[in-house]
Amino acid sequence: MRKILALSLLFSAVALPAHAALKVFACEPEWAALSTEIGGKLVNVYAATTGGQDPHQIQARPSLIAKARAADIAVCTGAELEIAWMPQVVRQSANSKIQPGADGYFEATSVISLLEAPAALDRAQGDLHAYGNPHIQTDPRNILIVARALAAKFSALDPANAASYAAGYADFETRWTAALKKWEAEAAPLRGVPIAVQHRSWVYMIQWLGLREIIALEPKPGIPPTSGYLAEVLETLKKQPVKMIIRAAYEDPRSSEFIAPRAGAPAVMLPFTIGGTEDAKDLFSLYDETIGLMTKAAAQ
Repeated sequence: MRKILALSLLFSAVALPAHAALKVFACEPEWAALSTEIGGKLVNVYAATTGGQDPHQIQARPSLIAKARAADIAVCTGAELEIAWMPQVVRQSANSKIQPGADGYFEATSVISLLEAPAALDRAQGDLHAYGNPHIQTDPRNILIVARALAAKFSALDPANAASYAAGYADFETRWTAALKKWEAEAAPLRGVPIAVQHRSWVYMIQWLGLREIIALEPKPGIPPTSGYLAEVLETLKKQPVKMIIRAAYEDPRSSEFIAPRAGAPAVMLPFTIGGTEDAKDLFSLYDETIGLMTKAAAQ
């Protein structure tokens, strides 16, 4: 009987994983995908939002709170992008691991030099982010910087598997560096191309590709345009024509679709994140799709 019990315990031990998966609560699809790229089977990733949702405006649903309660790490954009919902999720989860300042709380923007940090905060200037523009994922060079920091964070939380996280990052870095060269070659015709934007979500992409932003369809960040302001936009675009008007997949298309035929430029919906369009299925196809849509529009 003792022999049978010993064998039973041995087989049970063999059947158990050497280390339970690291539970990742990712605020946006890009960070969920990046976590999987680095951690592979060592991470159990939950994406709190989808490509069709505005990450500024999410409800702190009970299902999100339950997932956060079980998480070992929260991976978010930060810089107040999720300020309308994530603090409430974290607080109500009562999970000490993912409270701000804890080892399991990671903000991607913490390792990036942010653009457009306001000199002073004034609500009259619209929906400004105090720490700068948080939409860092529109420049894929930032993804690699975040990946390095995230791999180090996973290793610190799960030191038994540190070598695996390092290997995951190294493999991702190789593939991502090659993809960056390809995207930059494909996007070369976009350098200097004038564009209009619906919301100022694209400053990192504009800097990366050397695009020229002529005007935004919002008079101030997050403030819907009036008919009078759109008339001013059209006057500007008559004097400074653009090749396209871009918006994120989750944004209301009405203003860009109103302006586009009157300005003689196509309205282009970009995925913005994974799942924003049908073909943006992962991190690599996200940028394939973005570059493809823009170069096609610029060639018209």
